[in-house]
Amino acid sequence: MAARWTNRPDGSNWGDFGPDDQRGRLNLLTPERVVLAAKEVREGRRFCLSLPLDLPGGRNLNPRRFPPRRFATERGGLSNYNFPLGDENPELTDVVSDDAVLLCLQYSSQWDSFAHVGSMFDANGDGIPEIVYYNGWTGLEHLVAAGPRNDAADPLMRFEGVHAKALGIENMARAGVQGRGVMIDLHRHLGDERTVVDFAILDRIMKADGITVEEGDMVCLHTGFGKMVTEKAGDPDPEVLQGGFPALDGGDPDLQEWIRGSGLSVLIADNYAVEHIPGRDRRNGPKRAMMPLHELCLFKLGVHLGELWYLTELAEWLHAHNRFRFLLTAPPLHLPGVVGSPANGIATV
Repeated sequence: MAARWTNRPDGSNWGDFGPDDQRGRLNLLTPERVVLAAKEVREGRRFCLSLPLDLPGGRNLNPRRFPPRRFATERGGLSNYNFPLGDENPELTDVVSDDAVLLCLQYSSQWDSFAHVGSMFDANGDGIPEIVYYNGWTGLEHLVAAGPRNDAADPLMRFEGVHAKALGIENMARAGVQGRGVMIDLHRHLGDERTVVDFAILDRIMKADGITVEEGDMVCLHTGFGKMVTEKAGDPDPEVLQGGFPALDGGDPDLQEWIRGSGLSVLIADNYAVEHIPGRDRRNGPKRAMMPLHELCLFKLGVHLGELWYLTELAEWLHAHNRFRFLLTAPPLHLPGVVGSPANGIATV
C-alpha cells in the first residue's frame, strides 16, 4: 500500500503497477505487445492522425482555450524574421527566421495526462475529501498552483508558474507510446447526429464489424467530428460543435466495466472529450462527476485519453481493406510538468 493513501476509490487499480506508478495502463505496452503491433504493418502506408494545431478555430468549443499565437523572436530590438545577417556583419549573406508560439496545450489534437482531472476524495482516511489524482498523488503536495494573479499580464499569463511535480505528461513521453491500435468506427454506423453511446450500442457495433479488443490495445473511436472540424477550416458551427456526432456515455456502468476489464491501454477519439458532457453519472447521492469517463480513466485506472484527433482517412482505409488493427505511434511532447500535450499520432498499416 502506498504511503500516500489508505483508501483507494472503488473500481480503481491504484497500487497495482506499484505504489509510485505514474504510467498507469501504459505499463501494458510491453515489448512483446509492441512486437505484435509491428506485425500489423503490411503495406508501409502511414496516416497522420492529428488536426492542424490551429483547429478547431476560435473559442466556441472551450472558451478557456485560445488558438495558437505566433511571434518572431527578438534580435537586437528587431524582428528576427527574414533577418539578413548582413545587417550585423556586411560580410554575411545568410537570412534567418526564428519564431515562437504561445500554445494552449489542449486546444487541438491532444493527450490528457493523469494530472488533468482528479477528484475530491478521502484518500488518507481522515474523513475529509481532498484534491487527489491517479494513484493517490495529491494536488496540495504534487501540483503547484500559480502564484497571485497578475491583472496586468496577458490573459494567458496571469497564472504563470503552474507545475505538475507528479503525473506530468513527461511520464507518458518517457514510456514511448507505441502499440497496436484498434479502430471502432462509430460514425459509419451512427452518422452525424449526437448519439450518446452506451455499452450496448458500442458492443453491437463491435460485433457487427468483428472487432475485438485485447489487453494493451490502443482503442480509437471514429465519430466524424474531426472531419467536420477539418472541413470547416477554422470556422465551425457552434451548435454542431456542442451537439453533433457520437460521444460515449461515460457514466454507463456496463461501459465502465468494459473499459476496466478489456485492458485497453489508452482511449482515443476524434471528438471533444471522448464522452458526452455533462455525463450521466448513475451514482446515488448528492455528489457526482461531470465527466465520469474522465474520472474513471484518468483518476481511477490510469488510462490516458486522446481527444480531437483526426481519424477519418484511416477509418475509411481500414474499412475498405477489411481491417481494424494497425501500428500506432503517438508520443506527447516531452515537456516536464504539464497536464496535457499536443498529440501527433502516426498510424502505419
